[in-house]
Amino acid sequence: MTTSFPKNKIKILLLEGISDVAVGNLQAKGYTQINCLKGALTGEELHEAIKDIHVLGIRSKTQIDALALSHAEKLICIGCYCIGTNQVDLKEAGRRGIPVFNAPYSNTRSVAELVISSMIQLIRQIPEKNKQAHAGVWLKDSKNCFELRGKTLGIIGYGHIGSQLSVLAENMGLDVIYYDVNPKLPLGNAKNVTSINELLEKSDVVSIHVPENSTTENIINKNNIGLMKKTAVLINYARGTVVDLDALKNALIDKKILGASIDVFPIEPKSKGDSFATVLQNIENVILTPHIGGSTEEAQANIGADVSNKIISFIDTGNTMGSHSLPEINLPIQEGTRRILHIHNNIPGMLSAINSCMASKNINIVGQYLNTNQEVGYVVLDIKSDIDTTDDLQDVLSDIEGTIRTRVLY
Repeated sequence: MTTSFPKNKIKILLLEGISDVAVGNLQAKGYTQINCLKGALTGEELHEAIKDIHVLGIRSKTQIDALALSHAEKLICIGCYCIGTNQVDLKEAGRRGIPVFNAPYSNTRSVAELVISSMIQLIRQIPEKNKQAHAGVWLKDSKNCFELRGKTLGIIGYGHIGSQLSVLAENMGLDVIYYDVNPKLPLGNAKNVTSINELLEKSDVVSIHVPENSTTENIINKNNIGLMKKTAVLINYARGTVVDLDALKNALIDKKILGASIDVFPIEPKSKGDSFATVLQNIENVILTPHIGGSTEEAQANIGADVSNKIISFIDTGNTMGSHSLPEINLPIQEGTRRILHIHNNIPGMLSAINSCMASKNINIVGQYLNTNQEVGYVVLDIKSDIDTTDDLQDVLSDIEGTIRTRVLY
């Protein structure tokens, strides 16, 4: 498909070592101006890099706030090549008519497998035994070392990762209980519990899989970590703010729980090789990893394919399915038409004003779809292809009060 804005003029910047699969997908669809950087960018360096960019791809380290977006006046869309989108100011992106895409399911298996491996290592006290063996100490001991079979896994957050972990764990002989703020049907023989406190009291292994927001901050804290069994272990592969690390440190030192595995931290280094510090360093039976839950070749390839396909679909067709900043629309391509995108503030009378513009130009609308969220409305218009020019029409549509952005797609 030939878009009104030639693909070879669209500038794409991919930061933080995004998978070559993403690059290959974009190139296969005709996008040639692709610049890839290994690390994240911040401050003025970021602002300078994105000022002429049309498509931006990031992972979790690059922060795209309102100030950064103000420097990216040509930006068409943002791809977050990771699970979350909390590194982007979604409201500001929506106000500027910029869809933000991510890959919420692509690394599910990688995280679930790593949690399983951490369970086994912690419940057998492998971290401390490994450390002693490297130091020349033969610490052969079965005290407080257990099998997983027959133990209870408590999952906080029964979404895509939590539910897949549930299936894997049950196949290994664990009993599974879970807690989620939203009603979720169990997979297999998993059982729902009514509170986090109940889950902490009953579980031998606690694994957290929740998003980062005001309701999940420090959900494991000094007030409830004491409810865990002394032989229980805690695993956090979700977000760095959901566990009070000082409370966890005290519980580990005081032997109130057996161990912990932490992959995410409140403050993390920007780039590979940077220095890192946490209060959990040098504590017995603690596994610390540098946010690698989804860092497998398979997961990064899946993420690269997923997000790049969403970007391509938006630029080529206006499809916003999976966007976190604009209303979701997926209007099928209609042969013999031209397509116009209109993004606007969600105020009364916008669709009427758009249709009045069409009528004033004697333009027949072949297909039309509107969707809104609290702040933004998004209309996709298909019109007859025999229209001589859409330049004047685009100007008229852009002049409608409340318009954020108008594009003649093809």
